[in-house]
Amino acid sequence: MSQQTIRRRVTQADVARAAGVSQAMVSYVLNGNKAISIPEETRQRILNAMQELGYVPNRTARSLRTSKTFTIGCVIPDIANPFYPAFVRGVQDVVEQHNYDLVMYNTDGQAAREAKAIHSLLQGRVDGVIGVFFHSNARDLAVLLNHQVAVVRLEAMAKRTGELPLDNVYVDNVAASRHAVNYLIRRGYQRIAMLTNEAGPGRLRVLGYRSAIVEQGQTVPESFIQIGEFTLEGGMESMQRLLELNPRPDAVFAANDLMAIGAIMTCKAHGLRVPEDIAIMGFDDIVTDRIVSPALTTVSQFQSNLGRKAAELLFERIDGEAPPGGRNVEMPFEIVVRESA
Repeated sequence: MSQQTIRRRVTQADVARAAGVSQAMVSYVLNGNKAISIPEETRQRILNAMQELGYVPNRTARSLRTSKTFTIGCVIPDIANPFYPAFVRGVQDVVEQHNYDLVMYNTDGQAAREAKAIHSLLQGRVDGVIGVFFHSNARDLAVLLNHQVAVVRLEAMAKRTGELPLDNVYVDNVAASRHAVNYLIRRGYQRIAMLTNEAGPGRLRVLGYRSAIVEQGQTVPESFIQIGEFTLEGGMESMQRLLELNPRPDAVFAANDLMAIGAIMTCKAHGLRVPEDIAIMGFDDIVTDRIVSPALTTVSQFQSNLGRKAAELLFERIDGEAPPGGRNVEMPFEIVVRESA
């Protein structure tokens, strides 16, 4: 058996010699220094030299030089919900462009787990946090800001901004839900019910639903609003309760796509056709909407774009390019018409 030789660690000086540049130039490329203009050809030559030599940056040394951890934390409520992986992918795209690492925390939408995630991020030292917080407010997040950790939230509405440098990315959930229900009304549906959850954006989506119905001069029977979990099972169970009503609804707007797909499954189990017997509409535009049968009509929030925008705002904070106070950035939504409604 031949004995393998342990090679010494490749250094920035090795990369500089291979690329024919100064070591300082290699450092500028590694740190993403925007104050130094580096020709693209030079930057690419340095990156190629790193790859050929197998250079691995010394994160610890880099942190000591810059007082940064080069790590971003991302907090989401449900890793099993396809909405959030798409959001995190958008975050990751920007994080990697800045040569940072990304760590993720799943809270299951529970207050105690959100608090634990905030504590862990503070102890583990990160430069910034992007989060979806159902329970933690600005006061809870101030502990991160006070330790110079930048924070950007994905919110369901614009938040009141003040002196805290706390930024928010949001889709107007009230307006989006109102547009969704108005779409069903224009299609001729008259008894429109809703499946929702009381956590997160669910309450705001109910406001949009109620607004659209009231604008038609109708009242909303309380039995037409069914509360469940933002899951397939939650949608199935809530839809079961709607089907027991007499008269039952002729259309259902679900506050997220998993609930909507669960509703379709319950309708099929009862021998009902969607949309011929009852229309189903969701909210989020997750990837499975295209493959479920019938394909789901829904509201798209462009999750990847949300993640990218949140990360861009975060790095503006980290790089000192953001204004002193908090910011609200509204993002677009769109009705995506498919087969279910």
